[in-house]
Amino acid sequence: MQIVRRSPFSGEINVMDLPVTQMQLDRWQAGELAQNVFCGLSADEREFIMTGITPQEWEEEFGLEE
Repeated sequence: MQIVRRSPFSGEINVMDLPVTQMQLDRWQAGELAQNVFCGLSADEREFIMTGITPQEWEEEFGLEE
């Protein structure tokens, strides 16, 4: 499913194709924790769903974690 989000950093619209269902998105929007609903996704993919921030933008803003 294509997930479309606006980045709070750049204001740009970003799109990521992720293996999620509308039912999962509905559960998350109803209050279930993203790590429980989207347990098959990486932390970067879950972050994108929640905030619209891409891994590249995260790295540009905060650098790599050491």
